[in-house]
Amino acid sequence: MLNSFSDSYAAAGVDVTAGYETVERIKPLVKSTFREGVLGGLGGFGGLFEPNIAGMERPVFVSGTDGVGTKLKVAFMMNKHDTVGIDCVAMCVNDIICCGAEPLFFLDYLALGKNIPARTEQLVKGIADGCRQAGCALVGGETAEMPGFYPEDEYDMAGFAVGVVDHGKIIDGSTIAPGDRLIGLASSGLHSNGFSLVRKVLDLTPDSLEQKIPEFFGTLGEELIRPTRIYVRQVLHLIKTLKLNIKGICHITGGGLYENVPRMLPDDITAVIRPCDFPESRIFSYLTSISDIPVRDMYNTFNMGIGLVMAVDQADVGEVLNALIQIGEHPYVIGSCVKGEKGVELSW
Repeated sequence: MLNSFSDSYAAAGVDVTAGYETVERIKPLVKSTFREGVLGGLGGFGGLFEPNIAGMERPVFVSGTDGVGTKLKVAFMMNKHDTVGIDCVAMCVNDIICCGAEPLFFLDYLALGKNIPARTEQLVKGIADGCRQAGCALVGGETAEMPGFYPEDEYDMAGFAVGVVDHGKIIDGSTIAPGDRLIGLASSGLHSNGFSLVRKVLDLTPDSLEQKIPEFFGTLGEELIRPTRIYVRQVLHLIKTLKLNIKGICHITGGGLYENVPRMLPDDITAVIRPCDFPESRIFSYLTSISDIPVRDMYNTFNMGIGLVMAVDQADVGEVLNALIQIGEHPYVIGSCVKGEKGVELSW
């Protein structure tokens, strides 16, 4: 006989006690992300944040939402769950920084086949790590245990970020002109895009992920699970601290360079990108060497080694490069803008 609500829910596959334990485990992780503006703590029905808009003439809130995609399948096979949260944050905050917005706060959504508190703690640890990298606060979220919908050893993850920018300082690419240069910041590898193709090409299994690959100086799994880079602090350093003129920014996500670079371009500008001017990440060289994926498809799917692209006036290139180098970046001038149809051309 079921003697309590908890017993009844447990019989249905939902462990209420595990939920309580999870909350206690993640409280210090959430608190570690708090910044000026956070009101209250974990446990309310809504996350409260009071933005500091002093000095802004016309504050504009910018939001972004995304998930991690099938990269999670790699996490399942490796039983490694402490970095995919960084990916989740990165996919959101890297998008909103493209218009010059400073990320303020983040919320997550975890859907679990079974709430295993220690594993859920690792998921939130990754999210908290990503929030600290981005300088935004984790103000709330939802952990949904959904037995029968997801297998017990699987889950899904999504996030939502909000940032703010003064209307007069929105970066929208509208001033990009012929002669402007394109500066790229290196990716850490695949980031969180193209994993469906990667999984098909590599026919991934738990055993194959443990395979040592000389090109990677480690295992295949270690290379694939490497978290997405977060570019918030680099961009804010340029536009807020140094007040440099960045005309356009694009985050290289799904669709690769071919689809994402045009998102920041005016209708009469073509971006000419020179692949020989930046190093191709080793994972992409490896994929090319073991598959017959056409070159165009590679550049239309993956970031190919560049995770963020900025358009700057030719006269400002040196100052921007030097500023990035000073904070430990390795920027590359990867191409230029010319008059023509909106789009991307690769120049070898």
